[in-house]
Amino acid sequence: MADELLITNIKGLVQVREKPVSFLAGKEMAGLPVLSDAYLKISNGMIADYGPMKELPVSLAVETMDATGCFVFPGFVDSHTHLVFAATREDEFVMKIKGATYAEIAAKGGGILNSAKKLQQASEDELVEKTLARANEIIRLGTAAVEIKSGYGLTVKDELKMLRVAKRIGHETPLAVKTTFLGAHAVPTEMKKTDYIKLVIEEMIPAVAEEKLADYIDVFCEEGFFSRDETERIVEEGKKFGMKPRIHANQLHRSGGVQAGVKTNALSVDHLENIGEEEIELLKTCSVMPTALPGAAFFLNLPFPPARKMIDEGLPLAIASDYNPGSSPTGNMQLMISLACIKMKMTPEEAINAATINTAYALELSDTLGSITRGKVASVFISRPAPSVAYLPYHFGNQFVEHAILHGQVIF
Repeated sequence: MADELLITNIKGLVQVREKPVSFLAGKEMAGLPVLSDAYLKISNGMIADYGPMKELPVSLAVETMDATGCFVFPGFVDSHTHLVFAATREDEFVMKIKGATYAEIAAKGGGILNSAKKLQQASEDELVEKTLARANEIIRLGTAAVEIKSGYGLTVKDELKMLRVAKRIGHETPLAVKTTFLGAHAVPTEMKKTDYIKLVIEEMIPAVAEEKLADYIDVFCEEGFFSRDETERIVEEGKKFGMKPRIHANQLHRSGGVQAGVKTNALSVDHLENIGEEEIELLKTCSVMPTALPGAAFFLNLPFPPARKMIDEGLPLAIASDYNPGSSPTGNMQLMISLACIKMKMTPEEAINAATINTAYALELSDTLGSITRGKVASVFISRPAPSVAYLPYHFGNQFVEHAILHGQVIF
């Protein structure tokens, strides 16, 4: 692979930002700069230059890719996934079709506890092999950076095992990977909740910190799982060890998760299927990134987050996949953008901003990813021939990516 790569005749170079933007909110989200008939020059894995084809400098001995009729996008940043898991749960999918609720499945030993049982039986190498397949799958779908959570271990040993696997994915693939400790995902059946919270706080968090395995800490703040007070207690302990909070908030109920996230200065509050005016007003007062996970709302047949209301009231919004075996078994960010447009009434421009710039902010990657900006990492993808940017969400369920380029290397 040459140190330099020139992409020419680009129909539209998407998300061009001369100056870096940390995040977009409200009316700003409707703006998506696209440079027509453009070139993009990549040097040593970084975005070196871009501009109209008519201004293309004469350059010799540079590897060239012709993108005639195609768009070039910054790679998606998927800021919420559970990419490490041992087995799928299509049997529960059938139970849902027959009418079982999320809570009923969990009560029968399904759900998170089902995934935990299977993960505890898998070796680290087995988990790496399975997770690598998923990582390569999302690369082919345009993802350049991904957050990976623990939470299916529920023992000290197995939570550490999950996070080691997540770290290995960052070393063994060209994906940018951020890791999150989610020991407080569910309570093992054999333990009292008070005892399990004590285990999370007194043993898991210090062990994770000792091996420097997690950038962040998360809690499933939900009725039947962890209360607002418990969530705040756990993440405040994580903060003492340098893990910044991000919260599973308001998925099934108005659980207090948004309030916990704002109080603990979380980077993001994720899900938001059940939020009201109180939570929206609270989010206006802070820099916490509201994050919608439309794949989970779709798969569980839940209300979709009120994206239109949130944006119209001036809030930012991010979109992530929630890739996991129980409630969103896909990491397809193209599909997330389609669902955001179709079910959440976001415009294509808003949804693309939500899946690039705003998710990069949620993962503290604004300086390197999320836009086409000189000096950022050259992790981009070339679309298949398309008539417009809106074709991405419109032509849902189809492969939109023709070539993925991560850190300046053509992956396929």
